[in-house]
Amino acid sequence: MTRFVLIGAPIALVVSVVLGGGDGDERPIEDLAQSEVENPLKTGDRKKEKALKDEIASMPAGLAAPDKKELAARLIASADNSTLDWRGQYDDIEDLGDGNGYTAGVIGFCSGTNDMLQLVEHYTEEHPGNPLAPFLPALREVDGSDSHEGLDPGFTEAWKKASKLPEFRAAQDEIRDRIYFDPAVDLAKMDGLSTLGQFVYYDAMVLHGPGLSSDGFYGIRHAALKAVKTPSEGGDEKKYLDAFLDASREIMKNARSERERDTSRIDTAQREFLRAGNTELRLPLVWRTYGESFRVERL
Repeated sequence: MTRFVLIGAPIALVVSVVLGGGDGDERPIEDLAQSEVENPLKTGDRKKEKALKDEIASMPAGLAAPDKKELAARLIASADNSTLDWRGQYDDIEDLGDGNGYTAGVIGFCSGTNDMLQLVEHYTEEHPGNPLAPFLPALREVDGSDSHEGLDPGFTEAWKKASKLPEFRAAQDEIRDRIYFDPAVDLAKMDGLSTLGQFVYYDAMVLHGPGLSSDGFYGIRHAALKAVKTPSEGGDEKKYLDAFLDASREIMKNARSERERDTSRIDTAQREFLRAGNTELRLPLVWRTYGESFRVERL
C-alpha cells in the first residue's frame, strides 16, 4: 500500500469547509498546511466541537455498525491479502517492494509511513518491555523510507511474537480505527454518504493514506469535489462516488508495483455495488479482486 500518514495527533475529521466544496476554503489542497487537517474537531470552541460530535453521533451507524464493520474488514482483506480471514493477518509481515518498508498486521501498517511507528509507540506506552519495544529507535530512524536498518535481524520475529498476544492485536485494532476507520466514516457521514460511500472512503484511506498530496486520500477527495458536489451539498451520491472512484483509480494506475496497479477492488467490487444500487451493502454480497471471487452470505 502506498500511503502517507500525517505525523502527530490522530486525524479525526476533515469537513468540507477545510478541503473545498460548497462555500468554504477554495485554496488548492497543496497550499493547506498539515495542521489544518490533523484534528479540525479541536476548534477551540467547545460548543462547536460538541455540536459536531453530537451531529455525527445522531446519524445512523452505517459502516460503524458491528456487522457492517465486520463486512468492511473482510472486503479490505480480500483486496489486500486475497482472503476474508482478516483476523488471520495480525502476524503477517513482509516487504512488498513498494517503497514503504515492512508492511504488517491487520491493516498493513508500514515501517516507512509512520502508522507502524504510531502503533508500536502506543503499544509500548501501555505495555513496556514488549518484544517490539527495542526496535522503537530504529522505527523512528527508518520512518519515511524503505530502509530496514536497525530492524534486521529480529524485527519480523518480534512482530510475530507480539501478535500472539491479545493486547497487541487489540492495539492494532485501536490504531487502525484511530488513523483510518473513524476519520473516513465520520467524514463520509458529514458528506452525506451511505454505508457504501463510507466504505469507499475507508478503503481509499487505507490504500492511499490520509495525505494532502494528489495521490493521498484528501487529494483524491479534493479532485472529486472539483467535479461533483457531495450529497450534503445537494449533489447526487452516485455521481459523486463515481467521480471519487475515478480519481482513486487514476492514482492506482500509476502505482509502482503491478499489484498496486490492479484496480479490481474498484472495478469488480465497489463500482459494481454502486451500479447495483446496493448503497447499504446488503447481503449476500459477491465481488472479485485480483481475479478471485468472494461471497459473504451472512455475518
